Amino acid sequence: MTTKRFFAGFLLVSLVLAGIVSYYASANPDGLEKVAEDKGISAKEKDHSLKDSPLGDYGVKGVDDARLSGGLSGVIGVGLVLLVGGGLFWTVRRRGPAAAAQTAPERDEKAPSEPSRKG
Repeated sequence: MTTKRFFAGFLLVSLVLAGIVSYYASANPDGLEKVAEDKGISAKEKDHSLKDSPLGDYGVKGVDDARLSGGLSGVIGVGLVLLVGGGLFWTVRRRGPAAAAQTAPERDEKAPSEPSRKG
């Protein structure tokens, strides 16, 4: 399998999980939220500063269908992570043989390439 095919498959699986599986996610609170509600902890809860952002609260602002909004939010999130991660990877990657030669430590030409073995 080539690297390009691997990454294409990885991207496809990520988009399917983000878009389709999140479409079927439950709107009910998870276990931690349920316990916080039962114990009264959630009464002290405050909205976060990004609640009104375009992707706030696991949805896309302006999309009325909650399931579609969640699926789109997941796909957009995967795209953003791919762009940021790919950009960072591209920035720090080696630039080829010329860049590697500039950063590689100089070798002493007189030193043997392998340790000598005395028998």
